[in-house]
Amino acid sequence: MATIELKAGLQQLTDSNAEESKMQKAIKSLKRLTKKKEDPTLMTKEEFFAQIDEAMEQYKQGKYISFSNMEEMDKWLDNL
Repeated sequence: MATIELKAGLQQLTDSNAEESKMQKAIKSLKRLTKKKEDPTLMTKEEFFAQIDEAMEQYKQGKYISFSNMEEMDKWLDNL
């Protein structure tokens, strides 16, 4: 929901002197919507390059996976 829509909704609540319970529900919903969610895929530049370095080390040691076709690779990725 856009910020403008939220502001308009809050304005309507305050204009109509809404019941306290409705205001509390609105506040609770706003807090839930604005709560920051952690993205587990985010990483620092250093973490990213550390993973690349680790993958290169494993490759040099002969520890890697190869696929003969895209379907085989898709199946492997789906199982991760």
